[in-house]
Amino acid sequence: MPKVGVPEDVALIRKEIRAALKSTCDDNRKVGDSKFGVYAFYDYDGEPIYVGQTREQLRVRILRHLTNQRTDAVAMNVLDPFEVAEIEMWPFWELDGEDQETIASRLNSAEYTVFQNVLAKSKLGAVLNEKDINPTKKTKLPKSIRKRIIPDSIYESRKHPDIRIARRAGTIANLAKVISERDVSPGLRRTLLTQARRLERLASQRFDEFSDIPISTDGEE
Repeated sequence: MPKVGVPEDVALIRKEIRAALKSTCDDNRKVGDSKFGVYAFYDYDGEPIYVGQTREQLRVRILRHLTNQRTDAVAMNVLDPFEVAEIEMWPFWELDGEDQETIASRLNSAEYTVFQNVLAKSKLGAVLNEKDINPTKKTKLPKSIRKRIIPDSIYESRKHPDIRIARRAGTIANLAKVISERDVSPGLRRTLLTQARRLERLASQRFDEFSDIPISTDGEE
């Protein structure tokens, strides 16, 4: 029996992710090749949903999150890769060859700076990170590269609010199950609350679209 590959839409998205990681910086280096960096994920409304840092290559870390579920954030139902429509990356080429203390200090400051910047732009004032990002002094960031990873051919169908509401409800249920079965951190409970707020906001927006439609007496529109 021939081996069946991934669904077509998944293959298309993975192609876009890899293309985004091959985007070149001003010096023509591919952003995904940067060993050290900070990244942020955004949903279909441009709302920031996750911030992280890496010391193992931006390409490796982002692909782990979005293609093979080998990260705690995905495994614990903190982050649903289906929700990610855009990625933004800040490469730190200058950290190559630096000592570990310098690398840690610079990346921690950069991650905190990005975190604060996206929080300021978030309509909810929250992202899904389950772990606290330690406060540090904000730092100057390198030029970022931001790319959409959903191809035009499936963008509208994936963006449909009813599909996203169903996904968020499922994510909340799975995350709540994890919390009910384990001794978890307060941060994970905060993530559950943020997910619930995200679901409520989208469901409310969807309801408002139908609020002016008259309803017949037998309950049918």
